[in-house]
Amino acid sequence: MDICLINIDNNLNKSLQPKSAIGMMWLQTHFENNQWEALSNSTVIISDENSKFLMEDATNAGLNIKCFSDISMLDVFPKNN
Repeated sequence: MDICLINIDNNLNKSLQPKSAIGMMWLQTHFENNQWEALSNSTVIISDENSKFLMEDATNAGLNIKCFSDISMLDVFPKNN
């Protein structure tokens, strides 16, 4: 997976998280330089509408992108207790 989008609220806003060097490099070509630190820290939030555009563009570029709800992420990446 190169980029992960995680639903964070009922409005389907998403946390944008690069998961590979290719995903990070691709995102850097689509965001301003002053946003790169937020990208690398996975603190960028995008709307549902913008995430659809991003997913289509990234997929067309050959990236592997996944979208999860915050609830399903617990099943994919269980917390250590």
